[in-house]
Amino acid sequence: MTAVVPAVCATLVALWLWVRRRLVVVTVEGPSMEPALRDGDRVLVRRVPLPEVRTGQVMVARRPSWPGQPGDAGPWLVKRVVAVGGDPVPAEVRAAVDPRDDRVPHGCLVVLGDNRARSADSRHWGYITAEHLLGVVHRGMSPGTPGGPVNA
Repeated sequence: MTAVVPAVCATLVALWLWVRRRLVVVTVEGPSMEPALRDGDRVLVRRVPLPEVRTGQVMVARRPSWPGQPGDAGPWLVKRVVAVGGDPVPAEVRAAVDPRDDRVPHGCLVVLGDNRARSADSRHWGYITAEHLLGVVHRGMSPGTPGGPVNA
């Protein structure tokens, strides 16, 4: 019996560490994802590598730098993925990326806020790269967010 308690404790600790590495809770800041997500909503984010991200999913990433703004500062970005590596570059982001790019480079994402009028996104800074990506939103956790998955 005494050997069971340490084994159970070790299993629980290993499970807790695994969950901590895979899942993160992030608070949405600002109106850029309205109406799907509102300022103050909390979302459960699943850490994934960039190749697992799909068009239509809501992703979370560190803010890249862009002219006049510091990079990697401030809150997490919560935006919808509109193109992944190999997809055509959306017309609305062409001004922010290399004009020779007909397709999104592999290892990059194009992201936009659902509320375009109140969103800073790939139209301003171009691509999101793997180094900035935290993961994809698995589900909303706040009363104001959908009870089910947020991903499209």
